[in-house]
Amino acid sequence: MLSLIAYNQSLIDLLLLFTGFGISGIMIYVKIISIIEKEYRAAKISFLLSVIFFAPFISLYLYDFPYKEIASIVLLAVVVLVIILLFFPVRPKIKGGFQVPKEKHDERNVMFSRNELKPGTKQFDSYYSNNSDKKYLDDKFREKPGLLSPDSSMYHPFSFASAHANLEVIEALKPIVNGSVAKQVIDIEPSKISNYLKTWSKKLGAHSVGITELKDYHLYSHKGRGDLYGKEISNKQKYAIAITIEMDNEMMQTAPKGSVVMESTQQYLSSGTIALQLAYFIRNLGYSARAHIDGNYELICPLVARDAGLGEIGRMGLLMTLKLGPRVRIAVITTDIPLELDKRKDFSSVIDFCGICKKCADVCPSSSISFNQREEIKGVLRWKINHESCFTYWCTSGTDCGRCMAACPYAHPNNYMHNFIRWGISNSYIFRRFALYMDDLFYGRKPKSRNFPSWIDM
Repeated sequence: MLSLIAYNQSLIDLLLLFTGFGISGIMIYVKIISIIEKEYRAAKISFLLSVIFFAPFISLYLYDFPYKEIASIVLLAVVVLVIILLFFPVRPKIKGGFQVPKEKHDERNVMFSRNELKPGTKQFDSYYSNNSDKKYLDDKFREKPGLLSPDSSMYHPFSFASAHANLEVIEALKPIVNGSVAKQVIDIEPSKISNYLKTWSKKLGAHSVGITELKDYHLYSHKGRGDLYGKEISNKQKYAIAITIEMDNEMMQTAPKGSVVMESTQQYLSSGTIALQLAYFIRNLGYSARAHIDGNYELICPLVARDAGLGEIGRMGLLMTLKLGPRVRIAVITTDIPLELDKRKDFSSVIDFCGICKKCADVCPSSSISFNQREEIKGVLRWKINHESCFTYWCTSGTDCGRCMAACPYAHPNNYMHNFIRWGISNSYIFRRFALYMDDLFYGRKPKSRNFPSWIDM
C-alpha cells in the first residue's frame, strides 16, 4: 500500500513539473514573440506571469506537507477545468444574423465626396440645398487645415510627401480602371480560372482573395467624385473579386502620426495595381472587367469583401478579417468572366467580440465610434459611426488617424501565437471574454502610440 501511494505521488509530482514547465514555457514564448513585435509591456507581463504560474507547481513538487497529494490533484484539476472551459466550443446564436442592406448608398454622401465640393460651385449649392442638415457639420471640417496639410497637427514632411506621391500615382491610374475587351473569347473553366486569379493575386502581394456574385446593394446609387459626379451607376457584370492587402503593423502602431497615412495610401496603391492587373488580364481573355480602386469606386468594397467570405463589418465600420482584423486595404474587380463563388463564412464570433470589446471606441480621438450595441439603421443592424466628427479629426491631424485599427485585438501580427488566440475567439464564447481581458492586460486598454520607425523620422 505504501509503495502504491509513493508511486501515485511520484506520478503526480511528474505531472506537476510537466504542467508547470509547460505553462511557464508558453509565457516565455509569448515574451519572445512580444519582444520581436516590440511590445515591451506584453513582454514584461508575460515574464512575470511565467514566474507566478510556475511557483505553485514547483512548490508542490519540492516540499512535503500534509495533504500534499490532495493539493496537487486539486491544482491539476483546476488546470484541466480551465482548459476545458476556455476551449470547449460554445457558440450561442448571435442576434441579427447575416444583414443585407435594404437600400443603396449614394457616394455623394461619403465624406471624401463632400470634401471635394467647392464653395460657390453648382455642385456645392445643389448638394447642400438637398442636404441642409449636413452643411453645419461639414463647415467644421472645412475650418481645419485638411488632410496632408503642412498646417495640420501631425505634419511630418517626409511621410506626408510620401502619401502625396502615392495619391498622385493612384490619380494617374484612374483613367485605366476600364478598358477595351479582346475580340477573341477564350473558353475557360470557372474553377480553374478562379484558382488562377487567387493564386496570382497572392503572388502579387494580396493577403486574401474572395469571389462573390455582384449584388445590387454592393453598388452606389450615384457617383460622388470626379467628372462623373451625380451619374447614376449601372453595373450589369455578374461577379466581383475582392482582394485585401495587409498594412504594416509597425507603421500602423504609430497612429495617428504621419506614417499611418503614408502606409494607408501605399496599400491603396498596392491593392489598386493588383486590381488593375487582374482587370487587364480578364479583358485579354475576352471578358469585361472593371477595377474599383481608391477614389474611383462604383461600389462599397467592405460589403463585397464580406460577401466574398473575407470577413465581417465590425464596430468601427470596417471589414474585420480573421487574421489581420481591420488592418487591410481592399480593392475589387467586377467582371463577367465565369467564376466559382466562395461561400460566405460564419463570422458571428466577430460580431460578438466587437460587441464586448469596444477598444476602438475607447481610443478614438474624436469619439466617433459608438459604445452601444448595434442598432437598426435603414433595416440593417449595424454600429453607427459619426463620419463627420471622424473626418473633422482627420482634417485636424492631417492623417487618416488609424487609432482604432492599431488598438484592435484582431489586428495583431499574423503569426502562430496570435492566430491561435484568433482561433480560440472564433471557437468559444467564453474564450472571447478571456482573450479580451488578456489583451487589455498585455497591451493596455488604451495602447500608446509608438514613435516613427527610425528610417522615417530623419
